Amino acid sequence: MLTGEPFIPETITVHLGAPDEAAPNVTVSYPDYIKNVASSEIFPTWPDVALRANIYAITSFALNRIYTEWYPSRGYDFDITAVTQYDQKFIEGRQIYDNIAALVDELFDDYVRRQGRIEPLFTAFCNGTTSTCAGLSQWGTVDLARQGFVPFEILQYYYGDDIEIVRNAPVRSKTMSYPGSILSAGASGMAVQTIQIQLNRISRNYPAIPKIPLASGDFDAATEDTVRTFQQVFSLPVTGAVDKATWYRIAYIYTSVKRLAELDSEGITIEDLPMQFEEDLSLSMENEQVRGLQYFLAVIGVYYESVEPLEITGVYDAQTAASVRSFQRVYGLPVTGIVDEATWDDIYRAYAGIAASIPVEDAEWIPLLYPGFVLQEGMTNDYVRVLQEYLTYIHRTIPTIPEVRNTGYFGPVTKAAVTAFQRYAGLSPNGAVGAVTWDGISGLYSDLRFGYEKRPYQAPGYTIR
Repeated sequence: MLTGEPFIPETITVHLGAPDEAAPNVTVSYPDYIKNVASSEIFPTWPDVALRANIYAITSFALNRIYTEWYPSRGYDFDITAVTQYDQKFIEGRQIYDNIAALVDELFDDYVRRQGRIEPLFTAFCNGTTSTCAGLSQWGTVDLARQGFVPFEILQYYYGDDIEIVRNAPVRSKTMSYPGSILSAGASGMAVQTIQIQLNRISRNYPAIPKIPLASGDFDAATEDTVRTFQQVFSLPVTGAVDKATWYRIAYIYTSVKRLAELDSEGITIEDLPMQFEEDLSLSMENEQVRGLQYFLAVIGVYYESVEPLEITGVYDAQTAASVRSFQRVYGLPVTGIVDEATWDDIYRAYAGIAASIPVEDAEWIPLLYPGFVLQEGMTNDYVRVLQEYLTYIHRTIPTIPEVRNTGYFGPVTKAAVTAFQRYAGLSPNGAVGAVTWDGISGLYSDLRFGYEKRPYQAPGYTIR
């Protein structure tokens, strides 16, 4: 399954038949695909409001198929079919209606998702006359439009009040998520972390598969054991390494247990990429994990009056222990002043809830909090775009930190800029952005743009008592 924030693919490959039917594949530009489906599924004479609501449903459905790798994970060499029994109608070479084409040009890079979720919503729909379903009724949208509903209200009517529209999603070339080479002992990186996270979720439904204690992105002995067990359970060659077949089988099972291609999907949240607990933290320890802990507590202390404030030094001193004890009292944990796994998990959850309350679109004026997951090469999302904006602003004052285009894609240039900042700030120059590096970059951006020590710890008008 693809990782990180969804994007708009430049092209989509359509199978002109049922999945197992001997039929050709055609690859077309993504906007042209949406125009074709919209011209095949709905009528150009419908009210503009109804057309817009239907186009949102069509784009979200297609993106869900791409994001979950629904067909590649099942062994097919296409993204979607042209058959309404499985997907949505596509007719090769058909006439495209002018008003529908104009609307698609405006809306093709927007999609629907549940609030607090990452993946495009599986926006099931049917015509509402000859067939009905637990989703959008195409003819029903016409009636609602005539009653004065706007497109978003129509979508809420069918999909619930907890949806939102993501606008202007990034467009980039679509690549399969399989990294292209076998992952085995000693490998590291985002691809390894992806399968670790997915295997840990799968283990909830398949208890015979052991959890990986630390989903750090390092392919360790525990990961190898879990992969071996997964391969045994699902009748794959038991090698302990993740080849293409194992990768896509993991993606298939993960999508299934999460129900990502259903309206009542469990969904993927920020917390699916948590900051992992590594070891107990206590007095006199000094490392980057302590600094990350202090960063989380500093943020929480602004929003919870009962949590004592502290300085971010990287040293677990008496002030840090006092702050930890105050947090443990608030959350009903044993008041030890030591951060064990239970305390770490509650600190992370409290922080993640606060971070999610600050809109990404306000990042230029309210320096954004660390999103709660490591940003690293290969990712595409809004937090990467914000990171790039911050680095570029810092470049104006510190030229040794390279300028980066704010594309939202974490490529080699972004990694080089991050590494340069880490060297400048005396941090481990690994090119990945965890809590400590994010705090350093966003804090320096804040100092340079708004004045010294205006740190990104609170959004205006939001407090917890």
